[in-house]
Amino acid sequence: MGEFAGLVHNENIKIYSRVRTWIMLFILAVMSALMPALVYFTSDSDSSLLGLWESFQMAVSIAFFLNTIFTVVVASDSVAGEFSWGTIKLLLIRPWSRSKILLSKYISVILFSLLSLVVLVAFGLGSSYLFSSSAAGLLPETNGWSPAQYAFMDLLCRYVELFLTTALAFMVSSVFRASGLAIGLSMFIMFAKSIFIMIFNPDRFEWARYLLFTHMDLRGYLVSNAGPGDSTLGFSIAVLAIYYVLFLAVTWYVFSKRDVAA
Repeated sequence: MGEFAGLVHNENIKIYSRVRTWIMLFILAVMSALMPALVYFTSDSDSSLLGLWESFQMAVSIAFFLNTIFTVVVASDSVAGEFSWGTIKLLLIRPWSRSKILLSKYISVILFSLLSLVVLVAFGLGSSYLFSSSAAGLLPETNGWSPAQYAFMDLLCRYVELFLTTALAFMVSSVFRASGLAIGLSMFIMFAKSIFIMIFNPDRFEWARYLLFTHMDLRGYLVSNAGPGDSTLGFSIAVLAIYYVLFLAVTWYVFSKRDVAA
């Protein structure tokens, strides 16, 4: 267990020793804090200011998009970067199994996603607290949620989407050894999933209920008990879980069987 912890530590060093990582975290912190401040300084009066949780949700809706991009970049480079730099052979001759090496890389990516989430919440909530007005209206209770509960459940649903997108990027990076392809495909799904949902509407096509992008955004369940194609929350989670297991299974199989002698 101690050796595996050391392996995870080594992967974290690879991530945080790069200037790019700290630049991404800095940009995320600035963008999380910037939106509430901009609203505060551009508002004409206190009555036009946003409430605490309104301000926080606005900051999250903007900054979380960057958070997903940055996490995808780290995930895409985790495996493909070893092949690009030519260090994969040095890594595989170490006394660790390929499964442990791959798992340590994936865990380090997840830890980065959690760190970036903490940065987003800390700066977004802190800035919202400083630059919001208590006189402004709070988010109304939605489907029984209080404003604070709704804001954090919305954040959780966004993280689930990030989690699946990261797994997809990690798989593409491992299978094709191309970080650019992994980033591009992940970004394409982020931008185009709404278009695909409109074209392949699960209300019209029964089979569309089993597509990944149909269930990636779980925020609809915060205001309604029925999802796309009258799906339930349990069904959506089950579909996402199946795709998640499939992504990791393909990643593990390809990485375990790949010949890197050439």
